[in-house]
Amino acid sequence: MQIARVVVNNFRGIEACTVTLSGHAVFLGDNNVGKSTLLEAIDLVLGPERLSRRPVIDEHDFYAGRYLDDKDVAVSIKIEVVVSDLSDEQQRHFREHIEWWSATENKLLEGPPAEGTDAAGITAALRVFFEGHYDKEDDDFTGSTFFAAPLLAEGVYVGFKTTDKRKCGFLYLRTLRTGARALSLERGSLLDVILRLQDKRVTMWEDLLTELRKLPVADKPELGIAPLLKDVQDAVRRFVPSDWAEEPHMRVSDLTRESLRKDLTVFMGTGAKRQDGSMYSAPYQHQGTGTINTLVLALLSIIAGLKQRVIFAMEEPEIALPPHTQKRIVNSVRGTSAQALFTSHSPYVLEEFSPSEMHILRRETGNLSATLATYPPAVKPKAYKAEFRARFCEALLARYVLVVEGRTEFDAMPAAARRLSELNPAKYKTLEALGVAVINAQTDAQVAPLGKFFSDLGKTVFAVFDKQDPKSSAAIKAAVHHPFESTETGFENVVLLHTAEAALRRYALSLVVEQAWPNHLVAKTPTATHTLEQIRDALGQFFSWAKGSGDAGDLLGCCMEAEMPQYVRDTLSKIHLTVEPPPNPAPPAAAAALADEDDEL
Repeated sequence: MQIARVVVNNFRGIEACTVTLSGHAVFLGDNNVGKSTLLEAIDLVLGPERLSRRPVIDEHDFYAGRYLDDKDVAVSIKIEVVVSDLSDEQQRHFREHIEWWSATENKLLEGPPAEGTDAAGITAALRVFFEGHYDKEDDDFTGSTFFAAPLLAEGVYVGFKTTDKRKCGFLYLRTLRTGARALSLERGSLLDVILRLQDKRVTMWEDLLTELRKLPVADKPELGIAPLLKDVQDAVRRFVPSDWAEEPHMRVSDLTRESLRKDLTVFMGTGAKRQDGSMYSAPYQHQGTGTINTLVLALLSIIAGLKQRVIFAMEEPEIALPPHTQKRIVNSVRGTSAQALFTSHSPYVLEEFSPSEMHILRRETGNLSATLATYPPAVKPKAYKAEFRARFCEALLARYVLVVEGRTEFDAMPAAARRLSELNPAKYKTLEALGVAVINAQTDAQVAPLGKFFSDLGKTVFAVFDKQDPKSSAAIKAAVHHPFESTETGFENVVLLHTAEAALRRYALSLVVEQAWPNHLVAKTPTATHTLEQIRDALGQFFSWAKGSGDAGDLLGCCMEAEMPQYVRDTLSKIHLTVEPPPNPAPPAAAAALADEDDEL
């Protein structure tokens, strides 16, 4: 059992979208692109408890807040979900509503009756939908879920009830529920999810509320509260019948069942002991981060083990969790659920998914689209897992990508950006602060293919590369948004030929002082009496020997702004201006009008 397709119309920030799924998936994209909205939409259809909220929807759930059109007619929110790969038990339960899904064509077979249901890739499916709108007569918002098939003769659909939804086994864990409220009994908390999966109903509420109301509060006369309340009662009776304002007194609280669900929480020993030797306990959220993270992981493992056929949706499993725990959570959920859906901003989470399971979301004027990632050009799966995966995942999460030709540029450009941002923060920023992910193409032949790959994924792509022949240069410039071609045939030459002499000498002599100069180049050991050409020659051989160790970046990292190569400065400045353009100045006509107004004043 898994969700095969989701169609959303007029829900929150999504005016329209269709997303097709196949197995486990992680949704990624910019903030507010619609990742959480997509999961919330699925929850509106499949979530067993979702429709119990009041109101089910409100005006902010409609796209652009528009729940009435220009003719004052109600606009509908409609969300359709296709669930495929139904088990035998589910097929028996939903037998009157079964349709057939083609995984190869990503569509429902037309019928009835559906033909070719025994073919490969054809599975039993269930199509259900939520529809909500504003009811002008009741001045309220309403919404319900229905089976999309069959349409009855009266033109109505059969209701998709809570008991039906439980058969689908959809569990949605929102970010805030996985940490601060994991061990409360609030609806939707991890503890509540486990109890529901075990079909256990908590029936302690009436007894608990009765006991709370019996607790004596401020009854002692010496406190002065009880006599004061008696004076209030006597004063009220001068104006109203005697049975009004009867026996005012204080109770612990006016808690209801729902209040108790939110307020009850688990206490745990802190390791501290009272004077009498007993253990002092505190609410679990007051425990250390490691303890809380372990609790969350344990609860998730229980949930995953209770129901093997569950569809598990979870927002940002990385929140407040170290990388290794993020990976364990993802792998635990993936391994024990029929389908796991995540949203994430963590490269550690993304590393646990193959590119074909990564759905990159983009939204343009309300239309949300999803693009499946693929393996980057010329990167084989084995090489991807071993070397490229972490950087690739970072790039998928970024809005801006800088493709560099080789390892030297990969180390040097970020180092130069960090140094320049320290020296002149008004003009430069670090690539990390700008949200620019750096990808090492490893060869000039891969700059254009990688640039096009990330451009097609909706990223803004920069490229730093050596001097090319006209054909190769044109290919790179056509593939990326902002190409920066050097005048030299190697980045080491940019550093050696265009860094100020003082900086080259300072760095070369520091290598000798720090005993970092290699023994096999002892004949080239830099000295204060060496000419500039000798220093360049020595450093050139040193860089060639130490290639991949980040030494060119170390050199640029100790330069003053004016000492750094102009090409590097210009490139980093332009990247900064592209990502964070300055405010637009007032047009000349507008500026003149403002000046005239000032003169009149």
